[in-house]
Amino acid sequence: MFRKTGNRFPRGLGADEPYAVAIADALRTELGESHRATKTLMRWTGASDRTAKNWLTGSFGPSGEHLLMLARESDSVLATVLALAGRHQHLVGAELLRIRQSLLSALELIDRLLNLDRANGTPD
Repeated sequence: MFRKTGNRFPRGLGADEPYAVAIADALRTELGESHRATKTLMRWTGASDRTAKNWLTGSFGPSGEHLLMLARESDSVLATVLALAGRHQHLVGAELLRIRQSLLSALELIDRLLNLDRANGTPD
């Protein structure tokens, strides 16, 4: 009988690392804990199902390229990484960009609604 090999994660970036738990909290806040959240992480990073689940539970944290991919896709992960790196001043800039994008989206919606009202003949 052969020993089972290759299915264990290497120690070092496990739950005892504060960042693994912090990243897991950020991911769960943004995506939830469902199977859909796991699939989203897999799509964002190309990671396996098991790896994505480990990130969501905080058993292990993403490293290297996967962490960068998550930060690119997730505002919560980006904010967490900046906070863990002690770059709190950059959190303000990232938040302002997010707020600006939300305001632009709201303005586009208002413009569409106003154009709809004009098309239906209702006064402004």
